[in-house]
Amino acid sequence: MKNYRHLLAAWSLALGAALPGLAQAQDNYPSRPVTVIVPFPVGGTSDMMGRMMADQLGKQLHQSFVVENKGGAGGMIGTGVAARAKPDGYTLLLSGIGSNAIAHGLEPKPAYDSMKDFVHISQLESGPNVLVVNPKFPAKTFKEFVAYVKAHPGQVNYAATYASSGQLSMEYLKQVAGLNIVGIPYRGGNPGLTDVMANRVQTMFVNQDAVLGQVRAGTLRALAVTSARRNPQFPDVPTVAESGYPGFTAVSWVGLSAPAGTPKAIVDKLQQALAQGFGPSSPARAKLEASGFVVVVSKPEQYTAFLKSEIERWGKVIKEAGIKPQH
Repeated sequence: MKNYRHLLAAWSLALGAALPGLAQAQDNYPSRPVTVIVPFPVGGTSDMMGRMMADQLGKQLHQSFVVENKGGAGGMIGTGVAARAKPDGYTLLLSGIGSNAIAHGLEPKPAYDSMKDFVHISQLESGPNVLVVNPKFPAKTFKEFVAYVKAHPGQVNYAATYASSGQLSMEYLKQVAGLNIVGIPYRGGNPGLTDVMANRVQTMFVNQDAVLGQVRAGTLRALAVTSARRNPQFPDVPTVAESGYPGFTAVSWVGLSAPAGTPKAIVDKLQQALAQGFGPSSPARAKLEASGFVVVVSKPEQYTAFLKSEIERWGKVIKEAGIKPQH
């Protein structure tokens, strides 16, 4: 018993000596460069978002935040790397709909659990998918589109990029509206969009930033957006929800996450830095909003609850649609 008391006392002394150092390390965070893993290749929207976040975090916290692109497997490779990183605040993840929500509906045993392996710091933005058609398509409105597809079952084609938010938005619409519309597979959104503009494929759902210019130029017609409210950059385009399908939302989104176990003090500091960097009057916020994104700088508990609801939503859609993983 005496030896036990000595051991306990020694452990308490060691812990007491370590705690001030740990607290000081968190107070001084970040004291060296921070890596932000973007689980997608250079050049896409996710990469742009990751670099904007890294830039604003660097400005607010006076340290280098360096983007490291680790693409592959729809974002799952880089996300898995981030899940296994040391939870000290020096490795962060650009989390998003594909790798942190859709992936769980596709993979029965993914290499990570988005709800257990991460602490979710803040959502950054959301962007609606836009239902676009070639201007020659007979339907001029969303309601006319639904009526036309129902009158021509199996005769309307849409461009589908595997497991993208655009494909899942269409599958979701098919389920709630009872539509028989055929997906034509494409390796990416741009080739599909090119074929819609060339009238080789009739329609698709696509991220709002990718079609804003074409809609304004009249080379594509926008019929509906998938956000809960109308998008300021598409003010005359109704939502699916207001067009007869209440509660329908299908947005693309990204945020910032860190490995589970990252200290709360560091998480809070990062969340506050994002809130300042993308505040109401910031140039970074204005840049996102000019492309149709809705800036959503949320609290950790809000982002966590939102992510959980997205995993459940897309898991149900994927199961009903019968979409299987591609290996």
